Amino acid sequence: MSPTEVPAVALTDVSMAFGGKTVLASVSLDIAPGSVVALLGANGAGKSTLIKILSGVHTDHGGEVRVAGEPAALHSPLTARQLGIQTVHQRIGEGIVPGLSVAENLVFEELAQARGNPFLNGGRLLARAREIQAGLGLDWSDSLLRRDVTELGMSDRQLLILARALATRPRLLILDEPTSALSAAEAERLFALVEKMRDDGIAVLYVSHRLGEIDALADRLVVLRDGRLTEDQAKPFDWDSALRAMLAQAQGAATARPARDSAEREGAKAGAQREGAKAGAERAGTAGEVALSLRGVRLFEGRTPLDLDIRAGEVTGVVGLLGAGKTELARGLFGAEPFAAGAVELDGRAYAPRRPADAIRAGVHLVPEDRHADALVPGWSLAQNISLPFLKSLSRLGLVNTAKEDALGRDTIEALGVVARDEHSTVEELSGGNQQKVVVGRWLARTPRVLILDEPFRGVDIGARRDIGRRARALAAEGAAVLVLSADVDEVLEVADRVVVLAAGEIHLDAYGEDAERDRVIQTISASV
Repeated sequence: MSPTEVPAVALTDVSMAFGGKTVLASVSLDIAPGSVVALLGANGAGKSTLIKILSGVHTDHGGEVRVAGEPAALHSPLTARQLGIQTVHQRIGEGIVPGLSVAENLVFEELAQARGNPFLNGGRLLARAREIQAGLGLDWSDSLLRRDVTELGMSDRQLLILARALATRPRLLILDEPTSALSAAEAERLFALVEKMRDDGIAVLYVSHRLGEIDALADRLVVLRDGRLTEDQAKPFDWDSALRAMLAQAQGAATARPARDSAEREGAKAGAQREGAKAGAERAGTAGEVALSLRGVRLFEGRTPLDLDIRAGEVTGVVGLLGAGKTELARGLFGAEPFAAGAVELDGRAYAPRRPADAIRAGVHLVPEDRHADALVPGWSLAQNISLPFLKSLSRLGLVNTAKEDALGRDTIEALGVVARDEHSTVEELSGGNQQKVVVGRWLARTPRVLILDEPFRGVDIGARRDIGRRARALAAEGAAVLVLSADVDEVLEVADRVVVLAAGEIHLDAYGEDAERDRVIQTISASV
């Protein structure tokens, strides 16, 4: 951006905190008209919070937002849209209105503001819907436009939301993981559209974990880590530096460039797998027995199946970017989404849980990635949340023994240092870090054979992170197998005996000790892009 050019949107010292925890810290960022700025960051870095501030969802932030050079008070999503900021969110379901037709969803922005104007009804509504979809090069038939929007597939819903946003000719378009539900052909259409928007002077904030897309589309990239901007680069991008800023604390300059062509990538991956297998074999003589053995497990269609042994008595850390397959691995082992192919053994016996209850009975416990959606019951007490998976052992004739339930709650408070009034405190009364301790403590209430921790440190402070890590290592010392999955290299290195790098559902590194030092892990992730 030239010194005289006015940014489409500018943030100055924007900060945000939830429950005393800082989520964004003095973020300053200018986005020029006609530019594509890529926003990178691991889970919990603050990307979603930044997007919601610009979208008018979070209004009680510090700092200043300017739109076209003028101070802007983004009081609501409507205010943001009126100022020319349109957001296509990652969660597609939040952008459609069930019960309305495809055409009505396409013109929804105008319907919401029509206030009884007859312009948008009947045939004229259908004609306007055709105009909007044509802007994205869609060729939906009139019969499809008249159908309920819920009959559309996920990729078509994504395209609908994008077409509706572009119909308003926004000043800034925010795309949050826009290709997550698109086919390769649909993604190519999106890329062409993004380039056209740039040429038309629209500013684009492009949030994606797919670094190839960013390399092809973005003019500039910025990196968020722990709520702070840690990197700001213009093209051509230094990916080693960007990944280091995103995934680990800076430890000096990068020592190698990532492999770029497919032959180099395959060679690097094969070498890493051979060295990792050798290190694992050498270590196996001193490590505990294999608790979980995976053979030919396929995490994604079209990807190479993986083999992996998870040993008792050690913490295995799996690190990778969003979309690497970490959550698919965790949910498959827990029976939430059984693997489509491959075989798993638990202590030498076939293990194929069809649902989480099967895994729990076998002693395989999961701390899920999203504690709010998948782990906590709002309105329930700390003790009730902890006892939930084990009610059968706490009940007689259908009645829960509340004394035993309360004892579980008190044990968790003491073991993990949960800051709470008592075991009867509702989970809403707790900070994010203490909520996470409750979720972890739940699965320690009964000693597991295998404990899987998926992004266990997300949204927690350093103290809670250390408490959870300490408890995971203590559990491994007692003979359990512990699997920690995270996009943060430092988090994994802090707690794990062994590090596995996962990318697109395939293992690119499997190493112990000095063979799993920070630079090598980051370079492996970079080479797998």
